[in-house]
Amino acid sequence: MAFDKRNLQVLANYCAAAADAMAYTLLRTAYSAFVKETEDFSCTIVTRDGLAFASPRSFGAPWYSGIDYSPVLDMIESYEPGDICITNDSYSGGVATHSPDIHIWKPVFYQGEIVCFVVGHIHNTDVGGAVPASLSRSLTEIVQEGIRVPPLKIMRAGKLNEDVAAIMRLNVRAPRQNWGDFNAQIASVNVGERKVLEIIERFGVDQFKEGAYAILDYAEQQARSVIESVPDGEYFFADFADEDGDSRYPCRVALTLRVRGGEVELDYTGSDPQLASSLNMPTGGRERHPLALVGLTYVLYTLYPGILLNAGTLRVARAVLPRGTVVNCVEPAAVGMRSLTCMLTQIVTFGAFAQAMPEKMPVSAPGGNAIMNVKTNDRNDRPVMASIGPVGGGGGGTPFADGPDGMGGSSAFLKNTPVEVNEVEVPIRFLRYGLQPDTAGPGRYRGGMATVMSFEVSSPNTVVTARNRNRSRFNSWGAQGGGVGTLSSFTKNPGTELAVELGNIDVVACEPGDVILVIGPGAGGWGNPFERQPQAVLRDVQRGFLSVEKALTQYGVVITEGQVDEAATNQGRATRSKDAGEVAMFDFGPNRTAYERIWTPARYALLTEFLSQMPVLWRHFLKHKIFAAVSQEAASDAEMRAEMDQIFAAQRARFAALTQVAA
Repeated sequence: MAFDKRNLQVLANYCAAAADAMAYTLLRTAYSAFVKETEDFSCTIVTRDGLAFASPRSFGAPWYSGIDYSPVLDMIESYEPGDICITNDSYSGGVATHSPDIHIWKPVFYQGEIVCFVVGHIHNTDVGGAVPASLSRSLTEIVQEGIRVPPLKIMRAGKLNEDVAAIMRLNVRAPRQNWGDFNAQIASVNVGERKVLEIIERFGVDQFKEGAYAILDYAEQQARSVIESVPDGEYFFADFADEDGDSRYPCRVALTLRVRGGEVELDYTGSDPQLASSLNMPTGGRERHPLALVGLTYVLYTLYPGILLNAGTLRVARAVLPRGTVVNCVEPAAVGMRSLTCMLTQIVTFGAFAQAMPEKMPVSAPGGNAIMNVKTNDRNDRPVMASIGPVGGGGGGTPFADGPDGMGGSSAFLKNTPVEVNEVEVPIRFLRYGLQPDTAGPGRYRGGMATVMSFEVSSPNTVVTARNRNRSRFNSWGAQGGGVGTLSSFTKNPGTELAVELGNIDVVACEPGDVILVIGPGAGGWGNPFERQPQAVLRDVQRGFLSVEKALTQYGVVITEGQVDEAATNQGRATRSKDAGEVAMFDFGPNRTAYERIWTPARYALLTEFLSQMPVLWRHFLKHKIFAAVSQEAASDAEMRAEMDQIFAAQRARFAALTQVAA
């Protein structure tokens, strides 16, 4: 049947409500705080061939709103009513993207026919492996990152596969918690099945099946109308994680955005090679993989908040993901920290679109939200394995408003865990959890402030992990004259003689009495800070967000006895405006500016070309050798090319395994 837009929207609302019911069931029945409080999960309804067409409207992690389950659906030979399948293996179909993400799917039968699948994932706090919470930047192979379950039936015709269940429980640090979360997942898909059957009874089975694909088509039309408003062109942007592993060298994600006639190509050529650390993204090279395109999803939603988010939304795009790079790794690469790299893909997507539509796009969120986890024991010596919440930065400033404080942008719908919940579940004492003053990047519209968390450990043999620590070296950028956000920090026992600055270390052993302090990165500002309304600056000072000193140095606003001195402010701003030079589109901060004087785009292009010719498992090693050999003095293009050619030749000559690789 043909659907008009009204009837199609009604059906889409019913399907979204069914996904909402799945999410609410999961939220209310899960065991771990990371699911029931932080909401790191997804619930989705997909077509018979795996395309997501309905997801929750305000719950969970919307990274997967455009997911395609077809690779794993096809790995199960046949389905019957009551079957529920499971996987968390990142190299089996590219649906699960790191080991803690347990994906399940259930076929929905109507009169003996599969009409759709109800699916979803949760992030388990721990799935075993080398470190508590399973994830660390320092891990080098996926086998270190916990138990791997290939696509299989965990329930066959409604009966649990006890053998697989026993293996899963045996290999994790908190089996009761994990199994409680798994049962919540089962309840979620069962509710989804029931809700889908209710929709079919209301609309009819043929209308439901046709409507699912019509919803995808409608989302595609909406997305195409948005992209048609973007000026055609080619836009390049790159950004960095502070470190590519246990090293001082950064990890680069580069994007060339090509917009042509209502379609976009996101070409990640120029991104770092596959790493001997866990920052790799297991996309399988799929051109519409959600990890590669989640930034585009956010851009589309920013430009059109009413857009339907599903697999149809992504039909307007294709991603180029070179094999053997950090955005398309091959087994056995570790992938646990792929969320940090994925945040970079979002940031570079916003940076590219900001060049195409500077008056419409906000500054990106800083990325690098540290997910804090604690492995310890309670007073009865029972093991505790818990996530105590994210510590990140706010959203970037926008062309019309300040960025949100504390959590924004790449945080999606993920939420913080209340202190009261954490202190009930984990034997630690919170000293501080809130917003950190003087962290927001200045601008006509400032960036969002960073979050700060401080707590005291009370048990021996406690391990604290801080997944996705970042932005301790390169600031979050500002745009259109806006300034950078502040750097993040991570300290053990601050303000004492035992103080240790931890940098981006993400696994920390603690003793009773140790204090952990983590401050997230501030987000960048949008627009000239001297154009910010003085009363808005004063309001930030009154709220404790900004010091009087920063009001003067960042905004030129003089505050005396709690009031703006308008004459002094106007005079000082006028003087500074005369001294100001041409405003750059982006402010990257002093550290990145200095770094890119040496590692220019041209030098990176030569590095990319050389490494692409090398065996995949050599690339990270060779990258480090090349970085160590590069002169730290700025050079002309000709000098730089001669130096790089000499370094490449030396690497080929040094290692016999490379002599067979064409020069």
